[in-house]
Amino acid sequence: VQVMESGGGLVQAGGSLRLSCTASGLIFENYHLSWFRQSPGKEREGVAFIDSPGTTTYADSVKGRFTISKDIAKNTLYLQMNSLKPEDTAMYYCAADDRWWLLQRGGADYWGQGTQVTVSS
Repeated sequence: VQVMESGGGLVQAGGSLRLSCTASGLIFENYHLSWFRQSPGKEREGVAFIDSPGTTTYADSVKGRFTISKDIAKNTLYLQMNSLKPEDTAMYYCAADDRWWLLQRGGADYWGQGTQVTVSS
């Protein structure tokens, strides 16, 4: 199984980015999915979650600015990030697990390698 993120980069504050996550050997339709982020010296933070039926939840820090979605046909998970702030700078990771409770607690069987998002002020 390989999970791969893409779409990170450098953007000015107020800008937007869309992250994508695809997988080989893993059918996203059967899993709960999420985006986590981690910046140096900070704990990993779950920012957006989508369960297998499609219900979404967000961390308070990104609510109203980030949108998680999935395209089952493309086996792809997305994170649309708008109104980016310097504090959104972090490595962003895609995660998948069939245990919703575990994902909510920051654990997962499947993780990508991460994609760096840097927001300049």
